[in-house]
Amino acid sequence: MRQLMIFLLMLSAGVARAEFSHSYIDQHQLSVVPVNGIDIAYRDIGRQEDPVVLMIMGLGASHRVHGDKMVKGIETAGYRVIIFDNRDVGDSTRFDDWGQPTVWWQLLKDKVGLSVNAPFTLDDMAADGAALLDFLDITKAHVVGFSMGGMIAQQIAVNHPQRVASLISVMSTTGAKHLPPPTKEATQALTNLASGSAAEGRDEMMRERGFYPESMPRQMMAIFRAGDRSKEVSTIRAKTLVIHGEDDGLIPPAHGQHTADTIKGAELVVYPGMAHNVPEDILPRMLERMVSHISKSDLASSAQFNGG
Repeated sequence: MRQLMIFLLMLSAGVARAEFSHSYIDQHQLSVVPVNGIDIAYRDIGRQEDPVVLMIMGLGASHRVHGDKMVKGIETAGYRVIIFDNRDVGDSTRFDDWGQPTVWWQLLKDKVGLSVNAPFTLDDMAADGAALLDFLDITKAHVVGFSMGGMIAQQIAVNHPQRVASLISVMSTTGAKHLPPPTKEATQALTNLASGSAAEGRDEMMRERGFYPESMPRQMMAIFRAGDRSKEVSTIRAKTLVIHGEDDGLIPPAHGQHTADTIKGAELVVYPGMAHNVPEDILPRMLERMVSHISKSDLASSAQFNGG
């Protein structure tokens, strides 16, 4: 059980070892709005007249985990950035009253094809993102998701295609059953992390960096309940960029490859030296590639609108 819980903790974009500051993010007003019967906390960064980028974080991660460099880099490129807390983390509605799932039992049910109990679904989380755009009177946004956030971004493109100007799926997956599990090396590293003082100080460290450990098992149940989304993901027609780390042992590169293969016309970029995180030396290149994808999507959309 401990090994599984550490896996849940580490399966978040930006992984706990990242040291990205969120002081710039914190300078912007935190607002809370009612959508879909819950409250969603968000920050609106950049000029109101600029094209919008909606960014979605991973498992148990608040919007602060995006980090200043990522957010400011996209804003500086001429985009209005909307970042928010998924349901059950940060200042959005928490589901603590639902309690904690019996993880081993739910995993067994998933393995034998039975429905997994979850307080909400990935589709619910995707609907939250679309509803936030509604509240802000934003017709379309470039949607960027990391890890679980990539799954949510994919579901926004599936369920609300008219809202997605382009899609970027980072370190994520379709959930296809044939894809490889975490590597033995990744599993061993997580087991080692769970021992001794590392385990004792883990929760405090995670909270300081914007993660919510108690929410992770509930969000993970939403992922398991969704299962293989390949058929749904294959319907995505938004211009798509898939980014993955060559050294990602938690969601191995085959998951990124399959995502790109499943979405018609998707482009795959794999970074050597990147695992299930965004290393500081890779971040500038990743930002440049993301902004290029977004700007080309804007140009293509403008040409189509003008009959070009």
